[in-house]
Amino acid sequence: QVQLVESGGGLVQPGGSLRLSCAASGSIFSIGTMGWYRQAPGKERELVATITSDFNTNYADSVKGRFTISRDNAKNMVYVQMNTLKPEDMAVYYCNAAIRTFTANRLVNYWGKGTLVTVSS
Repeated sequence: QVQLVESGGGLVQPGGSLRLSCAASGSIFSIGTMGWYRQAPGKERELVATITSDFNTNYADSVKGRFTISRDNAKNMVYVQMNTLKPEDMAVYYCNAAIRTFTANRLVNYWGKGTLVTVSS
């Protein structure tokens, strides 16, 4: 059993910052790419940023230069530092990770339940 639990969401004013965290727990053998996605009301879920196990990163154009993804492999954690937040960043943010458990011989995609980020004055 694997769980991804996000934290750090909340209300922030435009121009402000938030740091989201995601902890992976359970019977984890290894973790591949981890990432953040978001879904705004009435829109499809979209990529925010991903980071590979050897720390290669990829960002959506809309967040480049404002968001920074990082991970701690020893703690099975992934983070996203979000700066200069805009109203259009408001969404539920989901953590995603490709995880191999001790009972599996391949990576399986897991999702957290999401954390809400509200950007409003």
